[in-house]
Amino acid sequence: MRYFWTFFWTFLLIQMTLYVVSSMQSATYSFQTGTIVAVVFSILIFVLGDALVPKEQAEKH
Repeated sequence: MRYFWTFFWTFLLIQMTLYVVSSMQSATYSFQTGTIVAVVFSILIFVLGDALVPKEQAEKH
């Protein structure tokens, strides 16, 4: 479920950013480019998140 939500928010934020930047530069908005960038960023987040965040067990109180 965390992979779905990570991709969902990455997709939305990338699309929004791409739309705003292309509008500011008077360029054409490309949904396909935003989707490709969102997939790449999601994969990077998954890989870096698993590599950098230690998986320690929570102590029982």
